[in-house]
Amino acid sequence: MPARAVPTRAAALLCAALAGSAGLAAVAPTATAAGPAWTAAPETGQGGTRPYVYLEGTPGTVLQDRLTLTNPDTRPLTVRLRATAWTRLAAQTVTVPPRTRATVPFAVTVPADTPPGDHPGTLTASAGGRAVDVRLQLRVRGPALAAVGVEDVRVDTDSATIHYTLVNRGNTVLAPRLAVRADGLFTALDRPARPLPLTLRPGERVARTEPWPGAPALDAVTVRLTVTASGAAEARAETGALFATWPAVAGTAAGLGASAAGLTRLTRLVRRARYVRRNRRRPEPVAAVPGQELVTAGGARG
Repeated sequence: MPARAVPTRAAALLCAALAGSAGLAAVAPTATAAGPAWTAAPETGQGGTRPYVYLEGTPGTVLQDRLTLTNPDTRPLTVRLRATAWTRLAAQTVTVPPRTRATVPFAVTVPADTPPGDHPGTLTASAGGRAVDVRLQLRVRGPALAAVGVEDVRVDTDSATIHYTLVNRGNTVLAPRLAVRADGLFTALDRPARPLPLTLRPGERVARTEPWPGAPALDAVTVRLTVTASGAAEARAETGALFATWPAVAGTAAGLGASAAGLTRLTRLVRRARYVRRNRRRPEPVAAVPGQELVTAGGARG
């Protein structure tokens, strides 16, 4: 049986499609998967990992450890190193051969007058436009003191926001918890203690705010803050605030002013507001314990 001829138009289209595919295959770049990135981490010895460098000693001692730089690429890698104060690196620039690793010793000299407690720092490796920070946690042995304070409490009645400042007066890192209470003629707010999303280093001060949804439109209130942390005595501070918007004042006067009871409540409100303003309590002073932390050579915190 004679072979059937492919129609001319169909054959032309088929050839064009094959030619186009071949052309695309010829000019399309070959995709290459990015190789693993270089790493900087504490030396681990035989297997295992360390999430950070941990050193412990007494004031005046010299503590030593090592940093490992790994280069999985096929080209040499030049890494620049820097560290927080008290830390001396064996080298500040290291060239790591392809597909290998380099170990860099370093030493931390603890000043003789360093108070006991936790002193965080950082080792930083930079190469190829990328930087990797390795945490350094130094614990200086000695009597540990956990002490927390709360200061500068005030209420912004326009935005219904409580402002305050947390202070770490001890020599250990703290994870504070906050409880809020407010009392007035028409107001009762009671928020139980909850963890705050931060840690306080020795000597650190942090200004914070606490929103107050549903704050009163008309009342004289006393706001009390209680801050706790593990191992520390609770710290308390309070302040007074007068919430008084003209619509609320006018509405209350119209609703209550026609009766003796209403006038009595308004009088009590005014007297309470005056009392709150005159008797705003400040936190009792607590002897501060000097907290010292690792600081970069340029003056920045580690």
